[in-house]
Amino acid sequence: MTTKDSAFVRACRGESVPHTPVWFMRQAGRSLPEYRKIREGVGMLESCRRPDLVTEITLQPVRRHGVDAAILFSDIVVPVAAAGVDLDIVAGTGPVVAEPVRTARDVARLRPITPDDVRFVDEAVQLLVRELGATPLIGFAGAPFTLASYLVEGRPSRTYVKTKALMHGDPALWHALCDRLADITLEFLRVQVAAGVSAVQLFDSWAGALSEADYRAHVLPHSAKVLRGLGDTVPKIHFGVGTGHLLTAMGEAGADVVGVDWRTPLDVAAGLVGGRAVQGNLDPTLLFAPPAVVAAEARRVLDEGAKAPGHVFNLGHGVLPETDPDALTRLVELVHAHGR
Repeated sequence: MTTKDSAFVRACRGESVPHTPVWFMRQAGRSLPEYRKIREGVGMLESCRRPDLVTEITLQPVRRHGVDAAILFSDIVVPVAAAGVDLDIVAGTGPVVAEPVRTARDVARLRPITPDDVRFVDEAVQLLVRELGATPLIGFAGAPFTLASYLVEGRPSRTYVKTKALMHGDPALWHALCDRLADITLEFLRVQVAAGVSAVQLFDSWAGALSEADYRAHVLPHSAKVLRGLGDTVPKIHFGVGTGHLLTAMGEAGADVVGVDWRTPLDVAAGLVGGRAVQGNLDPTLLFAPPAVVAAEARRVLDEGAKAPGHVFNLGHGVLPETDPDALTRLVELVHAHGR
C-alpha cells in the first residue's frame, strides 16, 4: 500500500476508508518521556534544524500510539528565522522577536527564502519518508496572520493590540507584510512537498481573535495564496483555534480539509465548510477524565464526524504536556475500532 491509499489521505479526499484515521496535533512533543529525554540540553530551534532529531521525534508517537499519520516536528517560526528574523523560542514563553516588525523598513528586512535556507527540512522529510513507508507524513507551516502576529507583537499575545492596530491603521503595510509571509510560507511548504510529504497542514493558530469581516478583508487572501499556490499536489488541511465563526470563510481559502476545535460540533461544521472533509475535535482536556468518559466523548465525535464527506479524528487543539501517553494510545485503539 502507498500513502495515497492510506486511510488518512483517503479521508482527506473524502473517499471511503477502512477505519477513521487518527493523529494528534503536538503528538510529537512534550507529553512523551522519550521526547523530553532526547531534547535535554537542546534548544527548540536547534532541534528543528537537526534532521536526525527531527526524524526521531517525528517517529516517536507513530511507534508508541500507532497513529495513522506522522506530523513533521518543526515550529511555526522556523521559516521566518530562515528569512533573517532574529528570534528565539523561549521556554515557557514562546517565540520572542528581537526587533518587532512594524514599519516598511522592517518588512523589507524579511527576505524571500530559498530551498537552501531550509535544506535541513528537505533532508529530514526525505529521511522520514523512507522510515515511515506507507504511513503518511504531514508537512507543517504557520499561516501568514499567525506569523505576522508574532512578528508585530514581538512575543505571544492575548489581545493582539499591536497587530490589530497595524492591520487597521496601515492596511497597505499590513498586506505587504502578510504577502511577504505568504511567499515565505509557500516556499517552506513547497520544499516539504518536493521532499515527499503526503499532506500539509496550515496552522492559523490565532485567527479566532478576529471577526469574520476582518478575517475576510485582512487574512483570507494571504492564506488562500499559500493554499492555492500548492495546487493539487497533496491534500491540504487548514486549522485555527476559536474559529467556529470563521469556518465558512476558512473553507473558501483553498484547503481540502478544515480543522475544527472542540467548541463546534463536527456535524455543524460539516454544513459550514463547503462540502470539505473535517478534522477534529475532542477537547484535549478530556484526556484527563476517566477512560469511560474519554471513550464516550470520542464516540460522539466519531458519530458527528460521520456527517462530513471525510473525517480525520484529532483533538481540538494540541496534546497538552501533562497528558498521559497511554490515554492517547487507548484513544487511537478506540477510534480504529469504532470508526469503521
